[in-house]
Amino acid sequence: MTDYEKVYREQADACGEPFPEFVRFFEALDGVVHVLDLGCGQGRDALMAARMGHRVVGVDTSPSGVEQMITAARNEGLAVEGVVADLSAYEPEGQYQVVILDRVLHMLGTDGQRQSLLERAAAATSKSGHILVADTPKNLPLIRAFFDRREAKWSLALKRKGYLFYLRKAGQR
Repeated sequence: MTDYEKVYREQADACGEPFPEFVRFFEALDGVVHVLDLGCGQGRDALMAARMGHRVVGVDTSPSGVEQMITAARNEGLAVEGVVADLSAYEPEGQYQVVILDRVLHMLGTDGQRQSLLERAAAATSKSGHILVADTPKNLPLIRAFFDRREAKWSLALKRKGYLFYLRKAGQR
């Protein structure tokens, strides 16, 4: 059992409220978008986005976290799908206008695993889509380097302590 699985079984809303930067981002969006939340835990970001009318797929290694997210979504009539999967190997299906990596990259064991998840997240992001990243300061240089190497395809939309939001430039793959 992972540490988070144990925490989720013992405590509802263990990770607290969504970060204000994430809330502001979703409040500013026009229309309904399809969101992929990688490392969704108990669904704090997934549920927030769904409450704003967006369609969300949340993926996490914790069966309890995903179950709690789905139960909350069902109780509120929200469009949230949950997937239990190992993020070091998970292959997203389809394209998403927003991909969330909220404090999940630091949970992976190696920079290679972080790089691989970033690759899969970028591949799942639609044209003119966004990747929202919140992570520990230690991993931010690796994350910035990942997108800087793809300079022609991505632009930095938000840079704050612990947060990097990237936008895929229209028509770029």
